[in-house]
Amino acid sequence: MLSGFIRKGVGPVRKYWEVAKIYMKVQLVWRAAVIFNMLFTVTKILFAYLLWKIIFAGRSTIKEFSFYGMMSYYIISSFLSQLEMSSGVSWEINQRIRNGTFSKYMIVPVNIQGYFVAMESGKVLFYFFFNLLAAAIGMGIFRIQFVFTDSFTVIVCAALMIIIGMLFMVQLNYYLGLLTLKYQGIDTFLMIKSNLVELITGSIVPLALFPDVVIQVMKLLPFYYITYLPSMLLVGYCQEEALRGIVILSGWCIVLQIVIKYTWETYVREYDGVGI
Repeated sequence: MLSGFIRKGVGPVRKYWEVAKIYMKVQLVWRAAVIFNMLFTVTKILFAYLLWKIIFAGRSTIKEFSFYGMMSYYIISSFLSQLEMSSGVSWEINQRIRNGTFSKYMIVPVNIQGYFVAMESGKVLFYFFFNLLAAAIGMGIFRIQFVFTDSFTVIVCAALMIIIGMLFMVQLNYYLGLLTLKYQGIDTFLMIKSNLVELITGSIVPLALFPDVVIQVMKLLPFYYITYLPSMLLVGYCQEEALRGIVILSGWCIVLQIVIKYTWETYVREYDGVGI
């Protein structure tokens, strides 16, 4: 299909948009996955509501969070964590390399990494409105007074950070998948990544509740800016960190891209296209 776009003179941006559209349509096949994805979003909000209702009993604030401020944070972070599905990139690459079918990505008339970025973009665009609906349902069920910033600049910075953060996660999972070119099994790498990401992105517990020394260390890492900081910005906290967060996260994307380029050029020589 993509080779046909080349013959018709379709530009490079259009090619990646076509890939994204294909994967948007593919999601329609997995209707049960859409329902479960929405249920997981509502379930996260439910657990957070029950937990923090108990913790806030008799208390008006915890670390400057009001109860509804905390719940607003969880609604946004749950929405973002369910929207980020790039872990499938590493598994896809891993399986394709192991069974010898990764070569199909080497012959399509698009950059391989760009193909996976477009693929993930298609999934995100498809699930965006469903996850937004799930978050709205969660708010309605528990009658949460949603707290949201009124600063247009902060909203733009948070949106930009979310996009860059999702790009970083695609890069990270793409890189982990490429390690299959060198190592027969990357399951350990993927397991460690999955378990750590949930914690250090603030999806389980807001990082603001951690000791200050831990927070300062987290600010040096990209994961602080993927889910936690955008969520905090949108509920009206940490607004002074907005621009710095974009710069730091963009820097990590550049560094990781250099690592990806080196890894690909080094390890692709060992791939013979027949599996492991």
